[in-house]
Amino acid sequence: MTRFRKGDKAPDFSGIDQDGATHSLADYKGKKLVVFFYPKANTPTCTVEACNLSDNYSRLESAGYSILGVSADTQKAQAGFRKKFGFPYPLIADVDKSVIQAFDVWGPKKFMGRLFDGIHRTTFVIDENGVLEDVITDVKAKEHTNQILGS
Repeated sequence: MTRFRKGDKAPDFSGIDQDGATHSLADYKGKKLVVFFYPKANTPTCTVEACNLSDNYSRLESAGYSILGVSADTQKAQAGFRKKFGFPYPLIADVDKSVIQAFDVWGPKKFMGRLFDGIHRTTFVIDENGVLEDVITDVKAKEHTNQILGS
C-alpha cells in the first residue's frame, strides 16, 4: 500500500505512453489529474475499471480532470488495450516501474493463496497545484468514476 495520503504533494514522475509520448506531473501543472494504477492490461477487473473511466470520461472531463492509466505492461500491450476498448486517455507503459515506484504502489500481494509482488490497484486524484485531493486504495472497478467524483 502506498505511503501517500490526501494532502501530500504528488510525486514527480515521467513515463512513456502507448504511442511513445512522455507524460510528467509538470505537464499537468494548473490542471486536475487522475492517475490510476492497474495490475495488467486486458484482465477482467482492470478492463472493467478502465472502461468505467472511459464510459464516464465526459463527466470526469467536465469536472476538469485529465486521466492517465499506468501499468507495467509494454507499449505494444498498452496500445492494444487502448485500441481494443477505445480509451480516450493515454496509458503509461511503465516497464521499468519508475512511475509505479514513485507512487509507492508496488509490493507484496496475495492471490488464490499465493504471495507475490505486484501493482496495488490505487488511484491518485491530484489538484491543480500537484497536491493529492484523494488516494483511493479500495478501488471498486464498476463504481470508480463515482469514487473519484465523490458521488
